[in-house]
Amino acid sequence: MTLLCVPLVSRTVEEMVADAAAAAVATADLVEIRLDFIQGFRPREHLPQLLRGCPLPAVVTYRPSWEGGQYEGDDTTRFETLQLAMELGVDYVDIELKAADNFLSFISGNKPEKCKLIVSSHNYEYTPSCEEIANLVARIQAVGADIVKVATTAKDIVDVSRMFQVMVHCQAPMIGLVMGERGLISRVLAPKFGGYVTFGILSATKTSASGQPTVEELLDIYNIRHIGPDTKVLGLIANPVKQSKSPVLHNKCLQSVGYNAVYLPLLGDNLASFLGTYSSPDFSGFSCSLPFKVDAVQCCDEHDPVAKSIGAINTIIRRPDGKLVGYNTDYIGAISAIEDAIGGSGSKDACMSPLAGRLVVVVGAGGAGKAISYGAKEKGARVVVANRTYEKAVSLANAIGGQALRLADLESFKPEEGMILANATSLGMYPNVDGTPIPKKALRFYEMVFDAVYAPKVTRLLREAEESGVKVVSGVEMFVRQAMGQFEHFTGGIEAPEDLMRQLAAKYT
Repeated sequence: MTLLCVPLVSRTVEEMVADAAAAAVATADLVEIRLDFIQGFRPREHLPQLLRGCPLPAVVTYRPSWEGGQYEGDDTTRFETLQLAMELGVDYVDIELKAADNFLSFISGNKPEKCKLIVSSHNYEYTPSCEEIANLVARIQAVGADIVKVATTAKDIVDVSRMFQVMVHCQAPMIGLVMGERGLISRVLAPKFGGYVTFGILSATKTSASGQPTVEELLDIYNIRHIGPDTKVLGLIANPVKQSKSPVLHNKCLQSVGYNAVYLPLLGDNLASFLGTYSSPDFSGFSCSLPFKVDAVQCCDEHDPVAKSIGAINTIIRRPDGKLVGYNTDYIGAISAIEDAIGGSGSKDACMSPLAGRLVVVVGAGGAGKAISYGAKEKGARVVVANRTYEKAVSLANAIGGQALRLADLESFKPEEGMILANATSLGMYPNVDGTPIPKKALRFYEMVFDAVYAPKVTRLLREAEESGVKVVSGVEMFVRQAMGQFEHFTGGIEAPEDLMRQLAAKYT
């Protein structure tokens, strides 16, 4: 089982002892005591205090500045401290590969049997090739490591695959981690690929390396205690992705139905490269968001007819034969949310959509804009597409038989009463929460305003629409409804737990 380790990086011994207790309460398996973070550290006084006050097995690390740590002193003092930790009965000592030979000579090979030696290498610039990582692992093993640790940096999410390839073939216990937001999957999927340890922090202010998730996230959201070799990998491919609530929603729902999968935020740069790299059947399904919804059409081998008509995909399923199939659940989510909000104010004919005959102004000509425009047209609405790049608005409007506008024209666009505005851009999305696609004074022209953005739940557009007396529909409704459709695709037809999804959306958005 992969061990969950909490790095202790406080500046005082007392705070470190308190954090060690907090790590135990959080059900971590061990802690890493980073001696180089302690101000005014006095080894013979402080080290016994730390180890006596630690309720969990511990790794003692005294990382020098030349390997990304805080220690600026000489190696002799450092080696003496690590040797003292061994004599005091510590469970693990971490020493850098560059210093391992000298350290082992210093202690004359006299390492207590109980203490395991972690020999580590950190690359803060990039992730080397598989061959280079494998050679590095061999060098670490050759110096006498009990546990191999290699940490690299992800410039692209595909870099992590090289670490996974080495980990699954490593004959020795190995800690293989890739730093940075693009490397998060190395930390969450460590149990799937045989990692000896993964690191989780107590809070965002107590990090020892970039990209570390919290213990709470690893245990409560990603459920890493239940991740194993057979766990399916799902996720949201987007850029940015940090703001998404999809991982919380999908993971909790997957856990509730007992489906063996984990859903991850995947910060991508090139969709085709990602799908080509993570081509194992275990990487079985993905949500696609900005800016990949249109690119996804070209990446899929087959398409649901509706997704093909829209020209945008928000769900990709990898079949057992390796073929990628694209779907679009955005249009159902958005259109049904708008229809329900309009209610009976449309046609009296129960067979007709309340959108029939209405003028729907869609802002944005990307993936979400295409889905909403197509859906509105299918329901009998007249569609106007407004976009910052006018040519894209024209292209989409021509495809659905609608009208195109420049974004700036919305300020004075008022051909009739009772119009519906649908924002399908990222304007107003966290962290750029002050963005809005239309001036407040123009909102009075509309009967209803819908915003596909759900983070924050109340965007500037929705707030100003409400202040103008206009009915609003939050992007949370679209988010939940499209997620329900995705969940059923991901799980092979298991019905999504709607009540739980709505509870989670209300709590986290």
